[in-house]
Amino acid sequence: MVEGAKAAADPATAGEQAGGRQRARSNKAATGGPVRSSLLMALGTVVSRATGLIRQVLQAAALGTGLLASTYNTANTVPTSLYTMVIGGALNAVLVPQLVRARATEADGGRAFEQRLVTLVLCVLAAGTALAVWAAPQIVGLYMRDTADGHEAFELTVVFARFLLPQIFFYGLFGILGQVLNAREKFGAMMWTPVLNNVVLVGMFGAYLGLMAVPDRVEDVTATQVRLLGLGTTAGIALQALALIPFVRAAGFRFRPRFDWRGTGLAKSVHAAKWTLLFVLVNQVALTVVTNFANAADQTLPQAGAGYSAYMYAQTIWMLPQSIVTVSLVTALLPRMSRAAAEGRLPDVRADLSRALRVTGVVIVPAGFLFLALGPQISALLFAHGAADAATAQPLGQMLQAFGPGLIPFSAQYLLLRGFYAFEDTRTPFCMATWIAAVNIALVTGCHLLLPARWAVTGMAGAYTVSYLAGLAVTAWRLRRRLGGRLDGGEVRRTYTKLLGAAALAAGLGWYAARACAAALGAGTWPTAVSLAAGTAAMAAGYLALGRLMGVGELRGFARLR
Repeated sequence: MVEGAKAAADPATAGEQAGGRQRARSNKAATGGPVRSSLLMALGTVVSRATGLIRQVLQAAALGTGLLASTYNTANTVPTSLYTMVIGGALNAVLVPQLVRARATEADGGRAFEQRLVTLVLCVLAAGTALAVWAAPQIVGLYMRDTADGHEAFELTVVFARFLLPQIFFYGLFGILGQVLNAREKFGAMMWTPVLNNVVLVGMFGAYLGLMAVPDRVEDVTATQVRLLGLGTTAGIALQALALIPFVRAAGFRFRPRFDWRGTGLAKSVHAAKWTLLFVLVNQVALTVVTNFANAADQTLPQAGAGYSAYMYAQTIWMLPQSIVTVSLVTALLPRMSRAAAEGRLPDVRADLSRALRVTGVVIVPAGFLFLALGPQISALLFAHGAADAATAQPLGQMLQAFGPGLIPFSAQYLLLRGFYAFEDTRTPFCMATWIAAVNIALVTGCHLLLPARWAVTGMAGAYTVSYLAGLAVTAWRLRRRLGGRLDGGEVRRTYTKLLGAAALAAGLGWYAARACAAALGAGTWPTAVSLAAGTAAMAAGYLALGRLMGVGELRGFARLR
């Protein structure tokens, strides 16, 4: 998986993108700088991610982290991936700009164009969803192998997929209605309705835990349990999408089917956005390969919790700092960088990127080391419950440790790509995504072939880190050439050297504190919570003290972004 692999389909990410567009506009008029508007909009992201985390904790308690959980999680990955490939990428790359242009240039304010576009999208979604449900076995076969030992797991995944694939339609409905609202500069609904989906899933997994016997094996799952999970999950996405209808009506949109699509210019726009669409495709190829190999580990060790579900849960936890800090605080800088790039003010572009890298690094760098130092404690506290236990949560914690350092190049890569987007260059991000995907696929293939099944997926998490290190090196070189020199004469390098040193030493202190507490208190939920709290507190105190001692000026606050 590479950056953006699920961005077009993930409800929380879709809300973040909507918030990013609002932050971009508010940045033009805000008197308090980008940070104030970004922090206000980040509230929606925080609530969405918090409810999503509660949902995943309950999900792991209900299904565990082994093969049974992976049948459900793989089936739930399929509709998001297909939606992204079929129309999700086009919504952001092609259709949204056309909506805005039509509202600004057409005599009717773009109403006819909106009706044509919504009709076209809904028709494509309906046909694509029906085809996907019909071809569910073949599609699942891309993500999970049908072997003699794993045949029952494959069949269960197909059954789940038939329940979950209708989500394609509702993801698309949510996307197109959200973009209609965005074109009218109405952003709140798209940011907050994903919370409804999380609430439904929290209730569903709570009912599953309270009313049904938690199965230990794929063979023990009942038809009632499959229906509850399948219908409940799809109902959450449907509610999220349908909840936008009152908002689009209040914004003035009235849907009337229109099939006069010829001459609307969509083909020309698709051609212009080909690099963005190829970017999406590359991401999905990498996601498919990783999912297939991780499921193979689950089929070999169905009760170990060392396969796809553990990988997915670990990556979700690992992404939280990026979602809340980097996305929320930096999107506001893109309009300023775009204006500077259009006016040829390259020093200003370099200064904005440097400032963004340094300020976000204050949080991202220690977060990466926190996962490295305390990953097992985090996973045990969150996921060693119900169908999962301390033994099955351990591989998840080790994957979180392997992911941890990768948060730093991942976040920096995300920021540097915004430098190319400021110049309206979408070809270079595609090339970088291809390079990262190629490195990642090569490394995860090596992990799959050479490592024992127990460690293969942990190795894949480490491969993700290495692939982004490789991607960052090439991206920084390409951007340096584009900008005509270093970002700021080496200040980013000096700041990150200090941050890495402070975070590494503080992580050692946090690890020791957590280990000492665990030795004194023993095992269990509360001892783990106390150990994690002690380790986190020790690391935070050490990091702040060392950062000040080393003269990291960005620790004085995010106000430097102004």
